[in-house]
Amino acid sequence: MLDLKTLNDVFFLVATANRDRAVLTLDAKGAWQPISSNQIYQRVRALAGAFAGWGIRKGDRIAILGENRWEWGVTDFATLALGAVDVPIYPTLTPEQTAELLADSGARIAVVSTRAQYEKVVQHRAQTVLEHIVIMDEEGTPDAVLFSSLIGDADKTTGRDAAFDRTAYDVQPEDLATLIYTSGTTGEPKGVMLTHGNIASNINESLSGFDIGANDSCISFLPLSHITARHLDYAIYTRQATVAYLPGFDKLPAAMVSVKPTIIVAVPRVYEKFRQEVERRAGESSTKLRILKWAINTGAKHREAIARGEQPGSATWKLANTLVFKKMQAGFGGRVRYFIAGGAPLGLDTAHWFASVGIRILEGYGLTETSPVIAINTPAANRMGSVGKPLPQVACKIAEDGELLVKGPNVFSGYWKHPQHEPENFDTEGWFKTGDIGHLDADGFLYITDRKKELLKTSGGKLIAPQPIENKLKANVLVSQAALVGDRHKFASALISPNFAVLEAWAKGQGITAATRRDLVKNERMIVLYQGIVDQVNMTLANFETIKRFLVVPDEWSLDTGELTPSLKLKRRVILKKYEAEIAAFYADENSSRSQTAS
Repeated sequence: MLDLKTLNDVFFLVATANRDRAVLTLDAKGAWQPISSNQIYQRVRALAGAFAGWGIRKGDRIAILGENRWEWGVTDFATLALGAVDVPIYPTLTPEQTAELLADSGARIAVVSTRAQYEKVVQHRAQTVLEHIVIMDEEGTPDAVLFSSLIGDADKTTGRDAAFDRTAYDVQPEDLATLIYTSGTTGEPKGVMLTHGNIASNINESLSGFDIGANDSCISFLPLSHITARHLDYAIYTRQATVAYLPGFDKLPAAMVSVKPTIIVAVPRVYEKFRQEVERRAGESSTKLRILKWAINTGAKHREAIARGEQPGSATWKLANTLVFKKMQAGFGGRVRYFIAGGAPLGLDTAHWFASVGIRILEGYGLTETSPVIAINTPAANRMGSVGKPLPQVACKIAEDGELLVKGPNVFSGYWKHPQHEPENFDTEGWFKTGDIGHLDADGFLYITDRKKELLKTSGGKLIAPQPIENKLKANVLVSQAALVGDRHKFASALISPNFAVLEAWAKGQGITAATRRDLVKNERMIVLYQGIVDQVNMTLANFETIKRFLVVPDEWSLDTGELTPSLKLKRRVILKKYEAEIAAFYADENSSRSQTAS
């Protein structure tokens, strides 16, 4: 097991690896180019020297606004090497939101990726205390410094810099490493303070049981502003595997084929979209659809074996594997040994579907405040539906109301500019309140039911966990997103955001014409179609959980339109506000249970 004390220990593992392909990066022509471990060290050293020349000292904050690229990682390591604190900011935030975080953190430097990010920063610069703006792209601006000018001829340098190394080694586990603002699914974002020791202790244990080494590779595509992506890259670096930085989701399918990663860590929505694309393509041909259904039914008989990591030996499974499953795995590059899910609940339906096509997804669980891993399924101990066993250093207990409480060296001390161990976040014995409802089974596997604050309580006093029901709806190829509503009402209702690519193809095949998406979701045959989906889900629910009314909205929810967080979770407050009138119509007459569609 690793014995990291600080994140600078991760950096020095990279620096001493003597690898030609520590990192892969896309060039202007879209080809992958390697960056060696020596180049990483020299670029970090040069950038840290430039920051120090600007007066950056221990505890100062440096903001990073950019997509996943090698400059992001170098900036991170350079900041940490000085004992400074990096402040990752989602590149999808608005100028106003960006300025708010820059001002709140007191960042002295902002390192941005593109001219667009630069424009966002300068728009409200007067509200901040920024002294310098550095731009990664070779696109000069009047008051921004080119990243390349700070790196200079670092690649031509060899050997170690003793003074720089000493500064990095002097950083202690209790020193603040990063200030991560939560994405704010239920309220205003707050800065989570994570120390070097918080994250390092978590890395020490999170990959225990995973056989990862120098021949492995992983694509870094989840937003690096999220702790899950940061933690993953650190962990991959410690195993001397290759990190391939990918700046956009849209390039992911091509990157899978060209990089051929051996490890994939993704939020559930990535897996859900893969499944929906498979089903969409199969639906274009009745023959393909029959073969897919046969293969899945065949695989379903062996999914528990797949979950255990076993290779089924039956002739029918081998045939299904040859005809169908291998082609699916080729979509991920064909070499993946570990599929891991985190960031949001995977859902048992999704886990079962993938196991039925020969792909074992190992689900993990954690929070920004816990650096982030609390529990994870491993190759040797995997139970579908659970989030795995808690890490050895993470103590868990269930409160009387079902909330999961945790303790451990990975747990943060508090929020930026807030008192430490606030009663709202910690109980009197110092246990952190996760806000999640969960339970541990007899074998120590942890199950997370839902967010405590998101549980719906009917007027009859019944508690409904929305996420498992929403995941059941999203398992259908025609559903992109779903939000359950009905708190303090007699029954639950659902808002459904369609997968319009599939719905419009279905409508065309049915001879249905609609001038707009609003017209399409009002079509009576479309309503019957979605009623069937709701009815199927209702058959799996207790009576008090069933969806009595639903609304198909004319909008496909996304990060850009504001309904999803950067980790692709629902922003429930935004959705409740946006569809306030439609939700009110659900309950205008609670004695009726007639389905509705968008008006």
